[in-house]
Amino acid sequence: MDYCISDIHGHYELFCRLMDKISFGSGDKLYVAGDIVEKGPDSIRLTKLLYSMPEVECIAGNHEYDFLRYFHSLMRESDDYDLVLGKLQAYFSDGNLLDWDIVDYLENLPYYIETDKFICVHAGLPVKDGLLCPPESAKEHTLVYDRVFKEPDVLPEGGKCVFFGHTPTWYITGGKPEILFYPRPCSYSRSTDISDYCKVHLDLDTALSGVLGCVSVDTCECFYVSRK
Repeated sequence: MDYCISDIHGHYELFCRLMDKISFGSGDKLYVAGDIVEKGPDSIRLTKLLYSMPEVECIAGNHEYDFLRYFHSLMRESDDYDLVLGKLQAYFSDGNLLDWDIVDYLENLPYYIETDKFICVHAGLPVKDGLLCPPESAKEHTLVYDRVFKEPDVLPEGGKCVFFGHTPTWYITGGKPEILFYPRPCSYSRSTDISDYCKVHLDLDTALSGVLGCVSVDTCECFYVSRK
């Protein structure tokens, strides 16, 4: 089974509970649409876990993007690697766990993933004349910061379904932390075929709502856990 999730933001315990709920195992695949770090208490602990899981593929969100900009600015200012690492560790609440392997992992995250069924980006893709622009043509800044794609009236024609996060869905729902599906015209609104949707909005603002969720790509079923 394939799953998509976004904006975990260092909520290690919730993530582990969600993986237990879906009985995630070696035959499954998880795609993480960015913003692994910050806001929550366990950014590096979570990143280390994801790094250790061969069945997980992650992309960079704006929080990883900003961290890497800070990292690159430090490297331009100093060639003292111990000093740089110390400053990077101070960036996170659990930064004492940060090492160069994790810095390298974050630096090498892609900015999108495309499969035969869907595209996974953090914030969104440009839409021109009603059609999705290819992700390889978009700038990194757009992929992690776009604020247009989330709008309910942005419904690209054709192309693959796009999984994205970045902006909390309560912006659309009026306060409810809920994963949102946008069916294509003439498609069944509760279809179990992901190709019947033009986009799926994943960000539940876990730090504020206390809710984390993911979607099964194979069945379009949503799974949620919340803080006890």
